[in-house]
Amino acid sequence: MQEVKDFLKDNVTGVLATIAGDKPKARPFQFMFEEDGKFFFCTSNAKEVYKQLQANPYIEFSSISPKFAWIRLSGKVEFSDSLVHKERVLAISPLVKSLYKEASNPIFEVFYLEHGQAILADFSGQPAKTFTF
Repeated sequence: MQEVKDFLKDNVTGVLATIAGDKPKARPFQFMFEEDGKFFFCTSNAKEVYKQLQANPYIEFSSISPKFAWIRLSGKVEFSDSLVHKERVLAISPLVKSLYKEASNPIFEVFYLEHGQAILADFSGQPAKTFTF
């Protein structure tokens, strides 16, 4: 699992896919951090992505490295109201800090994947590595 954590730490920007009605919807997103086997992200509850996650909490997040290796995380998201988690996101991301200012901002939402799957792959010809978390 350390390989998954290291890859995400080095390649935080990717694409998050949700379901919008009966169609997939993908958008740029950033991975924030991992803690206790949970992979954290954030958004605003005023955005469509939040509404989509409320209606169907299953996602896939994919990121690619400069060497064309990639990861796909998939599973069901859970939301966290923890100010500790929100403070950690604000400390990690100047962009998020500029948008939400403080952890108590009522539109600031943090969510995580706790039980899911990670697949690491590349163009080396070697089989992809699958991790369950």
